[in-house]
Amino acid sequence: MRKLLALALFAAAGATTAAHAADAPQCQKVRISDLGWTDIMLTNSTAEVLLDALGYDATQTLLGLDVTYVSLKNNEMDVFQGNWRPVQDEQYKSYFEEGAVEVLGTNLEGAKFTLAVPKYVSDAGVKSFADLAQHGDQFGKKIYAIEPGSNQPLLDMVAANRHGLGGWEIIESSEAGMLTQVKKSVPEKQWIVFLGWEPHPMNLDYELTYLAGGDVEYGPNFGGATVRTIARKNYSAECPNAAKLFANLVYDLDYENHGMQMVIGEGKSPEDAAREMMKRNPEKLAKWLDGVSTFDGKEALPVVKSALGL
Repeated sequence: MRKLLALALFAAAGATTAAHAADAPQCQKVRISDLGWTDIMLTNSTAEVLLDALGYDATQTLLGLDVTYVSLKNNEMDVFQGNWRPVQDEQYKSYFEEGAVEVLGTNLEGAKFTLAVPKYVSDAGVKSFADLAQHGDQFGKKIYAIEPGSNQPLLDMVAANRHGLGGWEIIESSEAGMLTQVKKSVPEKQWIVFLGWEPHPMNLDYELTYLAGGDVEYGPNFGGATVRTIARKNYSAECPNAAKLFANLVYDLDYENHGMQMVIGEGKSPEDAAREMMKRNPEKLAKWLDGVSTFDGKEALPVVKSALGL
């Protein structure tokens, strides 16, 4: 009996020690880069809601993609959840080779990222990058894209006259600006080609065809992608608890498509959408918070559930 009691006390002491193994004070502020993409707004807000419940002070800063990498390298940002691969592999290869950033984990699989057209355009014969040039007049020789700094594969494509698209114009604006153009075009069945991806509610809102043949620009399988979470150098060593949370944050297409639909289609804030999706998917919380504590060393799961009203 005494032996069992001693073992129980030893285990309790170990658990108490582990519970107090929280991050250093300088880790309480967590700086997260946001590109203005709805998927990253949702995943960032998911992380922010969790971090705030855990006693951290998380903030998101809107930056371009190039500036995001520079900011991570210069220790001006901590975490970025939008490392789409392989599309960012070549352009930002040096950051990984030099150890200027570190990979915390893969947060999404099954994504895709390449040029897309409405189904009525593909029904008329445009099914690949190679089909675009012969329909240049119908497209106005324009390809609608997102914010500057995120469209280098398309700019390189035009500069090299690949697929006969030399002289075409890449319209750089923002995700919202690009999708506004799509929304205007589809009801009138006007021809438009634009940068499409999944997860995104555009896949719920429109009948789309992703164009084949863009392997040079976006990789095989229609820009088949995984999305990674990366951080500034030494973040996981300096702030292991926060880094563990980000490493655990693995999403899926359903979570992101429907969460993003709340933002774009229903007008919810990204934070409210993240809260709603976590309430709909409470089983995710146990995985996301496995091995994670609050900032002051308490068990994370009951604290987060209480904050979410679960």
